[in-house]
Amino acid sequence: MFKHILVPMDGSKLAEAALPAARYMADKFAAQVTLFHVVEKDAPSQVHGQKHLTGFDEARRYLEEVVQRWFQGVSQVECHVHETETELVSQSIIAHAAELGHDLVVMCSHGRGKAFHLLFGSIAQKVIAGGTLPVLITHPDEQGEPPPFACRQILVPLDTDPEHEKGLPVVRAVALACSSELHIATVIPTYESLSPEEKVSARTLPSTASRMLELEVRDASEHLDLLARELTDAGIRASSHVLRGDPAETIALAATEAKIDLMVLATHGKTGMKAFWTGSVAHAICSRSRCPLLLVPISEAS
Repeated sequence: MFKHILVPMDGSKLAEAALPAARYMADKFAAQVTLFHVVEKDAPSQVHGQKHLTGFDEARRYLEEVVQRWFQGVSQVECHVHETETELVSQSIIAHAAELGHDLVVMCSHGRGKAFHLLFGSIAQKVIAGGTLPVLITHPDEQGEPPPFACRQILVPLDTDPEHEKGLPVVRAVALACSSELHIATVIPTYESLSPEEKVSARTLPSTASRMLELEVRDASEHLDLLARELTDAGIRASSHVLRGDPAETIALAATEAKIDLMVLATHGKTGMKAFWTGSVAHAICSRSRCPLLLVPISEAS
């Protein structure tokens, strides 16, 4: 599945929070790793209050030092510095990944707080919005250090849109490679957790609305059970869960209580990401959870 992993680095300790995940995936998939830096035009000497690489030679030395600290024993590790100065760092990352055939980008969130544009940071946000490669986003720990990374427990939130199930082949590959336990979950709202707009529509017939939600629970349970059986037949420990409540809050709480190591969400690339950034359930989930997140782009042709 993943044969060539791209890890953008800017020299900061925060960016190094992506390294445990990159090393873990490299080991599990026997993948090649490329540590990548873009020389930014008029680069600041600091980013997020930490050192920022500003020149080719400095960046090359830094990446080689990262290899020695993090990738001893990995057979294929390369350092690449894109020395032509650019103001469009995210586009350089996307172009490099396409040119050299990378199939996974591992990045750290520089964001702090719950605002979504802060949660991921502008560069990671733009790379994800490119919509062509899976992007694995991690977060530094409370001390700003690289956290441990594993894939023992994976959560896959799904909704009623079958398009989002197109990300399941990637999930299966990760679960098999990492010997993970896979949890598929759908959240059906209760009448009380409906949005104000939905309650306006349902208010005239609240008992009917509640009954319709119960039917959704039944249908979702049957469908997720089928998916779980298919995954079990493929050799994966899989379970299905239909939860009730506010979708984003319920998924974020479930991830915390189940000690989820990785959450996987499918996106519709450029078109779908517009909704993703501006208020979808996925947006809200990520605003509430610091669980590592694998975003898998899907398209109409998938």
